[in-house]
Amino acid sequence: MWKTQAFTQALIAIIFETILLVFCDNVNDNELVFAHVVYRHGNRTPLVSYPTDPWEARYNWNHGWGQLTNEGKRTQFHLGQWLRNRYRDLLSEIYSEDEIYVQTTEADRTLMSALSNLAGLYPPKGTDQWLSDMPWQPIPVHQIPKSMDHIISGTRHCPKFQQLLNQHMQTDDYRTYFRSIKSILDYATHHSRKQIDSVVSLYDFYNCLDVEQENGFDLPAWTQKIYPEPLRSISAEMFRLHTNTTAMARLKAGPMIKDILTRFQDKVNGNLIPNRRLWVYSGHDITVVNLLNGLGLFKPHNPPYAACVMLELRIPKSGDSPYVSIYYKDSSGNPEPLDIPKCGQRCPLERMFDLYKDIIPSDWDRECEIQD
Repeated sequence: MWKTQAFTQALIAIIFETILLVFCDNVNDNELVFAHVVYRHGNRTPLVSYPTDPWEARYNWNHGWGQLTNEGKRTQFHLGQWLRNRYRDLLSEIYSEDEIYVQTTEADRTLMSALSNLAGLYPPKGTDQWLSDMPWQPIPVHQIPKSMDHIISGTRHCPKFQQLLNQHMQTDDYRTYFRSIKSILDYATHHSRKQIDSVVSLYDFYNCLDVEQENGFDLPAWTQKIYPEPLRSISAEMFRLHTNTTAMARLKAGPMIKDILTRFQDKVNGNLIPNRRLWVYSGHDITVVNLLNGLGLFKPHNPPYAACVMLELRIPKSGDSPYVSIYYKDSSGNPEPLDIPKCGQRCPLERMFDLYKDIIPSDWDRECEIQD
């Protein structure tokens, strides 16, 4: 009951905030013309377990490892409803391929999250009502294969990035930090009987505990020494690894930032075909982190399920320059306006290109090559 009441109160607050935002922009004659939404998938099962996990043999995950749960479907459905309310003056109630485009990674949980989100964003009305007892309609979602995805998941092979990452992991700063957490990793390795000595193994282990805790499983007593802290803080800090330098951010975060800013410019120039109003990326926590860190906006944390970044383009009717605003919505419900470095909360679009010129690749494929 309390969860329902809390959700209702949060939803009322969100609606009020959105109405206020739209009202203020209308008063200032600033028209929202295009938005990009980047979100993490909904709640899921663990990616992997560990040898001494007392729950591994008794898991009752209906669909396997790393799969969206019913709670995850609901989380994304409610986010879709929230986005419908936020962008109700931007989107028609009737679905049109000319208004929205949705991309996702080659993972079941991100695809199912996109479908669940769209169920909340586009409930069938009018001519979209295709079955009288079915409050849902199929909306296209475009999935990018892992071997080709350098935009959302960053899984496309890039030799230069791997070289830069290896070099970064040999720096004094990185090695000093890793030495500072070695005793924690050794403790986790000893008790879990799983080798935890890398960013990936650390994340998988922490996330397994987190998912079990979320689902009401009692964790082994020995985990109390390291979970939730300091594992939570370590995981949050290590999220920045792939975009910790300008050179790495250029190859990991740059492609998405380039795509978004280029579409914004095409929108302003009247060259966006189709002339869409909303572009959605259904991705992972690392998608959210890479984007925020590439933009210089990431504060170390573990993005919750359905964490959402919104980049919005507005055109002042006064004739002033079009500007970009960025918002971050975590599990609290209320979106936080972010201060774009050296530009503020309303950054002229042309200024955005100048601010991020160092991390926008001119030719990603060529830059991924290792030069002799």
